[in-house]
Amino acid sequence: MDRMLYVAMSGARETLIAQGNASNNMANANTTGFLADLNQFRSMPVFGQGHPTRVYALDERPQTDFTHGTIQQTGRDLDVAVKDGGWIAVQAADGAEAYTRRGDLRVDANGVLTNGAGRPVMGNSGPIALPPYDAIQIGTDGTISIRPQGAAASELAVIDRIKLVAPDYQRMVKGEDGLMRLKDGGEAPAAFEQRLVSGALESSNVNIVNEMVNMIELSRRFEMQIKLMKTAEETATAGASVLRPV
Repeated sequence: MDRMLYVAMSGARETLIAQGNASNNMANANTTGFLADLNQFRSMPVFGQGHPTRVYALDERPQTDFTHGTIQQTGRDLDVAVKDGGWIAVQAADGAEAYTRRGDLRVDANGVLTNGAGRPVMGNSGPIALPPYDAIQIGTDGTISIRPQGAAASELAVIDRIKLVAPDYQRMVKGEDGLMRLKDGGEAPAAFEQRLVSGALESSNVNIVNEMVNMIELSRRFEMQIKLMKTAEETATAGASVLRPV
């Protein structure tokens, strides 16, 4: 009975992990530029002393879904969407460079340009800081121009340029913070050919219907594994009663 119980237990545990992944995708269905996480199950033998006679279920995230969301016009000056396969470089919480397609930009109290998640946007030489301004424009190549506060309408000053990159998807990995990084831990070079769409945002690529169906299937699978564990318990109890001395 230990084999039956072990397989059911490991399957239930890994199903809960898969449920968490599906729930995270669902929770970010309306998050700008969010990329869904893919998920799969596979069998994993238990290696140790002797022959591997036990096999358990293993849930894993093999890759991120790099399908782009739809570009929606907003008309807001600080909203940008990345065309094709490009990425916006931002500064992660640990200070390292990371990449995202989230372009709902804003200026914080210190004048630092950040995205909707609060991550500073990288420019030619680090995070972009803006002086007080009356108007701002972001060009298709990422160039940021402002009309300084109190200046004439014809006076525009170029402040910096948003760093856009385009590394191969196979070299990228998604972190727990939702940001993409290079697998080797390095920084991608600027891709000057990449372009932005101003006054627009890219939607999440999560397919809500598919995720809901997946969550229902995982819920039923979990219930089946719990029933299997209960059956193992009942079988063990029945076997023990047969062997019990009269």
